Amino acid sequence: MEELQQTPALSVILFTGMQDVNTDQREILKRVHEELKSLYGTPRLHRRDFNEVMLRTILSQNTNDDLRDRAYLRLKRRFPRLEDLEKASVEEIVEVISVCGLARQKAQTIKNYLAWLRRKYGRLRPRGICDENTQSLLSELLSIKGVGEKTARVVLAFACGRDMFPVDTHIHRVLKRLGVIPSNASRELAHKLVPDLLPEGVSAALHLNLIRFGREICQSRKPRCASCPFSSFCPSFSA
Repeated sequence: MEELQQTPALSVILFTGMQDVNTDQREILKRVHEELKSLYGTPRLHRRDFNEVMLRTILSQNTNDDLRDRAYLRLKRRFPRLEDLEKASVEEIVEVISVCGLARQKAQTIKNYLAWLRRKYGRLRPRGICDENTQSLLSELLSIKGVGEKTARVVLAFACGRDMFPVDTHIHRVLKRLGVIPSNASRELAHKLVPDLLPEGVSAALHLNLIRFGREICQSRKPRCASCPFSSFCPSFSA
């Protein structure tokens, strides 16, 4: 679903002066982080249950927060224990989560995730899962069919407290408009490019603030450029 595709997009970053460009991009992201902290403050970050973060993130794909939350609450009411959810058929799960769209795809991903937990750990609530090596756990999560880069990185960032930067549709749009990533870069490519440009320790906070900024100001169809704090250096600025 979110697999990295080998496309010519990789070539757009291989040009003369790449080191200078990266320096510029790092400065832009540093400035964006500071400006958004001034605008919104620093988000409060609390580590949450691993399974809850995974299920909510699977349900959140291509929908809004309200529908995601409604689907998650319905899922919890119908299947109070993970063991109940594990025993449920894809069709039963689809019926419960249909409110958030792509229900069959998401139901199958949930089943794949629970099967992975059972196969790898022998239980659905493995102890010490967040103590595992970051890259190894990332690779393991990406091996689950239907779990892509964004989902895996959200789980590692918000369940395990790792310095991971998930790229959602709002962040992807904002970073392209700011010129941080190429205009034709996919989200999969953005996940490879952006982490090396970020100051250490800011990933989760910047992720949350960029999403808010994308929803409130740098909107998809009608960006509010007149209210944008980045208008002085944004190459996409329209007065």
